[in-house]
Amino acid sequence: MKRIILVLLALLLIPTLIQADIFAKVGTAGLQFLKLGVDARAIGMGEAYTPYTKGASSTYWNVAGLAYTNGTELFVNHTQYVADINHDYLTVAIPTSFGVFGITGSILYMDWMDVTTDDEFGPNGEQFTCSDMMASLSYASKLTDKFSVGLSFKYLRENLDEYDVNGWSIDLGSLYNTGWRDLTIGMSLRDFGPEMKYTLDNDLDGLIDEDPFDLLDNDGDGLIDEDREELSFPLPMNFSLGIAMNIFESKMQELTAVFQVDNCVDRLETYNAGLEYRIGTFYLRGGYQFQKDAQGATFGLGWKLPTSFAIMEIDAAYTPYNGLEEKMDGKFLTGPKRLSLKMKF
Repeated sequence: MKRIILVLLALLLIPTLIQADIFAKVGTAGLQFLKLGVDARAIGMGEAYTPYTKGASSTYWNVAGLAYTNGTELFVNHTQYVADINHDYLTVAIPTSFGVFGITGSILYMDWMDVTTDDEFGPNGEQFTCSDMMASLSYASKLTDKFSVGLSFKYLRENLDEYDVNGWSIDLGSLYNTGWRDLTIGMSLRDFGPEMKYTLDNDLDGLIDEDPFDLLDNDGDGLIDEDREELSFPLPMNFSLGIAMNIFESKMQELTAVFQVDNCVDRLETYNAGLEYRIGTFYLRGGYQFQKDAQGATFGLGWKLPTSFAIMEIDAAYTPYNGLEEKMDGKFLTGPKRLSLKMKF
């Protein structure tokens, strides 16, 4: 037992050791929608879910958890975010004799916005919108009865008005159950991939990233330096490491505790802790995210409903943003709200 504890402590120190920067590189990574957690069950537990996830929603948190899918499973999540931003996530998990495959689609979208210009000193009558999309193919397998691994390949796309950028990334994950009180260690590396860059050809001369210092008029329109070099940006790569343990369990009740460390390229480390209490087919959840600027406590509840055609799990979660309620004239529930549905056939 002492050896297990020492190993766990060593693993939890890995993110701290690999974090070379003292200050968070806030705003340096793109495609921030990849950091918006899905599954109200996970959010209600303070996003401490990497070592606890099983089933279709594992394609987000730790793809290794996909290996524990029993039967075909459909997972749907909707997030009503702040500023009229919405995020939808859908996964279909299909077990086979070779392992479990998952197909995922995700989109973040928002209302149309007014175009403003210096000439008009305000809206010019035109509107624009933007969106982010992700599609992925995942695979996970149990190498032993206690150890599983998984891999996801993602296609990424971002649209901003008439401009767009495309890219890809991969996720890697593992789960190991020690066999003692269902103590599980989970590790996940999400969104590892090359940097992305917009390619703009505003002057339609067929050239991009033109040298701003050569004073050339490539398209002969009398103007120079119209397509300066666009800066590339990294993906919000994230490494998570956590442990989950069953505190007690009976036929009608169960309590599970989870602790997790997250290390993302564009922020300081966060430490997430969560609890899930089951009584019958109902679930109560709570969690806290330490060292995260806008978020702290999280809350959630769930209900498992067996039906004649599928086992359904309905979960809801709310994440209050520190100070947001006060800024919104005291309006209640102004933070992100999530609703999830799982159907196991």
